[in-house]
Amino acid sequence: MGADQLDRQVTVAVIEDHEVVIDGVRAWVDRDPERRVRVVASGADVDQVLAGPGGTADVLLVDLNLRGTLIVDRIAALTGAGHRVVVFSAHSETENVLAVLDAGAEFLEKDESREHCVETIVAAAAGRPYVTPSTAGAMIADTRPLRPTLSKQQLTALRYWFQGMSKASVGMRMGISEATVKLYIDRARAKYDNVGRRASTKDTLLARTIQDGLIRPDEIGEYQSRANRAES
Repeated sequence: MGADQLDRQVTVAVIEDHEVVIDGVRAWVDRDPERRVRVVASGADVDQVLAGPGGTADVLLVDLNLRGTLIVDRIAALTGAGHRVVVFSAHSETENVLAVLDAGAEFLEKDESREHCVETIVAAAAGRPYVTPSTAGAMIADTRPLRPTLSKQQLTALRYWFQGMSKASVGMRMGISEATVKLYIDRARAKYDNVGRRASTKDTLLARTIQDGLIRPDEIGEYQSRANRAES
């Protein structure tokens, strides 16, 4: 899936060890006026949920604490396997939220509203970051020296590319070659690699730059590439 909005109902698997929470999520998504989300699987065991219909769900909504064990390390494995993950947890300490974001997942605190829950799931399914109040608070509190500095030209190229332009179209817009655009993007990725925050995919790189305040979500609008093709 790319960054475009899905044109069908989003499927979600809820990995959670409290039935009342699972029932609550079902009720929340059912109350969405547009009925954009459907729960297709649930359970307290990650492997068991993935072995069933949850394995092909668009999004995994995962409690960070399952049966008394924090599974922060497991989140990176899930995103690394290609799953889109939203962590739904009461453990909203800054270090936990940042660890989840660094793992390539979204974070949703259990105290946040139904609207934030549904919107976060829909955004994750489409590959778009969705900044909840808890996530924003953690990002503001983040003082780690892990934010790379990107040049003005690199940021301009990334903005156009994230908007859906091909590298060729970005080059035409900026008056530079396609090879130079690729170089800007590769260098941005290398800078993230150098601080230990890999951004090997387009979606991950977009999430990183938004998390770091380098690009705002509202800067990523709809755009039809002149080359009419998406790139990753």
